Amino acid sequence: MISIIIPTFNESKNITVLVERVKASLFQPYELIIVDDASPDGTGAIAERLALDHPIKIVHRKAKLGLASAVLEGFKVASGELFCVIDSDLSHPPEIIPLLIKDLEKQRADIIIASRFIKGSCVEFWPKIRLWGTNVAMLTVAPLTRVKDPMSGFFILKSKVVEDAELIPRGFKILLEILVKAKYKKAVEYPFVFIDRVYGSSKLNLGTYLIFIVQLFDLYLWKIKSIL
Repeated sequence: MISIIIPTFNESKNITVLVERVKASLFQPYELIIVDDASPDGTGAIAERLALDHPIKIVHRKAKLGLASAVLEGFKVASGELFCVIDSDLSHPPEIIPLLIKDLEKQRADIIIASRFIKGSCVEFWPKIRLWGTNVAMLTVAPLTRVKDPMSGFFILKSKVVEDAELIPRGFKILLEILVKAKYKKAVEYPFVFIDRVYGSSKLNLGTYLIFIVQLFDLYLWKIKSIL
């Protein structure tokens, strides 16, 4: 079974569409784990209604605690042998989840990443400032991993990868944390078309970038200590 972790904050216009698209895409046992950070727009209540007709577990949190910590909360209650993390804003197409699973098995990998920056990928409708910021961030993490898109929010991994990993739940870049700190033999990437959100607003702000800088500092220290 695959457990699909969906962190949400103010995604009332997107969550129903996402759940229905997942249902239409998967023909194998799955569960959805919606981790909602007390969304004032009623996302949590919509998730409760969806759970009446879909295999959904809901984690209601008391405040906006961040995407990375939401993903780790989802891991704790997940029952599948595979964990999938996907954004709730419809920028990640759930239709390719079966293709990701197939490629994960074909390549005998432990992690497969839906990558925005390999041949065959495309990023649509991104503002130039965001694309520039992402490119700069990619340069700062390049020494930490050989993965082309280590900050993707759409990936699948075997549950054993994160069993004993000392992950710090902060910011948005939980995949980067996993790639540096978790134990796995092989990570591969799969191309896809990333489409910027239509409804709702981005959660990125100055605080997000400051947290990322702190995360980078910690990960470089971790990397150095692991080499010594």
